[in-house]
Amino acid sequence: MNEKITVALAQIAPVWLNKEATIDKVIDSIKQAAEKSSDLVCFGESLLPGYPFWVENTGGAKFNDDFQKSLFAYYSSQAVNIKAGDLSSIQAACKHHNIACYLGIIERAHDRSGHSLYCSLIYIDKNGAIGSNHRKLVPTYEERLVWSNGDGHGLRTHALEAFTLGGLNCWENWLPLARTSLYAQGEDLHVAVWPGGDHNTHDITRFVAKESRSYAVSVSGFLIKEQIPKDLPFYDKIIDLMPDSMANGASCVAKPNGEWLLEPQVGKEGIFIVEIDHHEVRKERSLIDVTGHYSRPDVTQLIVNRQRQTIAEFED
Repeated sequence: MNEKITVALAQIAPVWLNKEATIDKVIDSIKQAAEKSSDLVCFGESLLPGYPFWVENTGGAKFNDDFQKSLFAYYSSQAVNIKAGDLSSIQAACKHHNIACYLGIIERAHDRSGHSLYCSLIYIDKNGAIGSNHRKLVPTYEERLVWSNGDGHGLRTHALEAFTLGGLNCWENWLPLARTSLYAQGEDLHVAVWPGGDHNTHDITRFVAKESRSYAVSVSGFLIKEQIPKDLPFYDKIIDLMPDSMANGASCVAKPNGEWLLEPQVGKEGIFIVEIDHHEVRKERSLIDVTGHYSRPDVTQLIVNRQRQTIAEFED
């Protein structure tokens, strides 16, 4: 079991709202990460097929508005249906290159009617198997107009050499009980995924690392106006309303003592490589282990419901 592993942060732009083209870009990034001997490659929140940046810029809260409904319908058509095999080529790439992956997707969930959308974080192991599918517990602000509430089913950790990995989507990294549910499972490598932005990653990455005495990896997307595909339906109607920069990246890594291993990478696409050492985790845990020797389960406990929530159970 290796004490040291190599982690790749794939700070890339999607081919915005184009599922198939974005899958190709993800697979290419997996290949590049593997060529740099990475054990794990991480992608930003909702990267496949992209974050719904149009909502706050085009009057997304207009009720029963035909234009907004049409935008949602197109977004839904580009969302990921796992049961239909939409991730099979990415899984195959992970297996071929012997690399694990955290990937942010928009999921059209077959077990919840097949039309509501979820912001999901998928873990794929080195054998190409999906280890967990964590649906974001509570979408943030305008996200609630297009994404549905998730559940606790995906609050799981995974072994990778000496490390225990876990991950959360964007602002749910601010939820102390969600973080605690992962800490309690032995997490010592925390992956936080974001649509992109130094306003998100700069403070919380170091805070989570220092709180948990774990490595904290924040991986972000990237998108500027010039990257919006001109063949996107509704392009002419939305392009003048969109800001010049929607996501400026700011992927970064903090060590278990809270110091930067990789400072926020702002304003560029790229695949950033770090090597992490489990010895550093164990050193810092001598001071505090928030769900270990520094916890008091006789005083406070957390109960986590990991059942996948569904509207109907069928007895045939």
